[in-house]
Amino acid sequence: MQYEAVVIGVSAGGLAALSGILKELPVDFALPVIIIQHRSREERTLLEEVMQAKCRIRIKQADEKERIERSVVYFAPADYHLLIEKDRSFSLSRDMPVNFSRPSVDVLFMAASEVYGDRLIAMILTGAGKDGAEGVRAVRQRGGLTVAQDPEDAFFPDMPRAAIETGCVQYILKPTELKNLLLNIGGK
Repeated sequence: MQYEAVVIGVSAGGLAALSGILKELPVDFALPVIIIQHRSREERTLLEEVMQAKCRIRIKQADEKERIERSVVYFAPADYHLLIEKDRSFSLSRDMPVNFSRPSVDVLFMAASEVYGDRLIAMILTGAGKDGAEGVRAVRQRGGLTVAQDPEDAFFPDMPRAAIETGCVQYILKPTELKNLLLNIGGK
């Protein structure tokens, strides 16, 4: 199977989990990686800059109408839902929060599954709440690959556990296994 994109949902405890995965991706990683990291709307941290300092692959905040490119890690901006359009560009929305979150993992995963279908990889990492569970269901229904961090190894197990409880998660992996999966699929 030739995958075209990776979407990752993460919340509480996520920076350490993301750092462990992203720092290993090569600069020429074959896929775009699109991430929802729950952040409060008041948060104006330098998340992308902090992650870029640890990683070789290019990391940036997703912008309205930006075309999605391979070998780039995109983070949703604080207080905006991140969607993917049919032409493989981003759009941002200030619609109501979903699962108490804006940006919402479910919103991204559902939009990405409509565009990429069975060529999408969706990962749920550590986090509180259940955001991402319905998104995982949508990705799996369209034939995409669904993965969750092992709740036993998650700083906050709620999000991966909720995804697993849908019965739509194909792989439950430890952090090093998550990294290896991505490297095997999109590494050079």
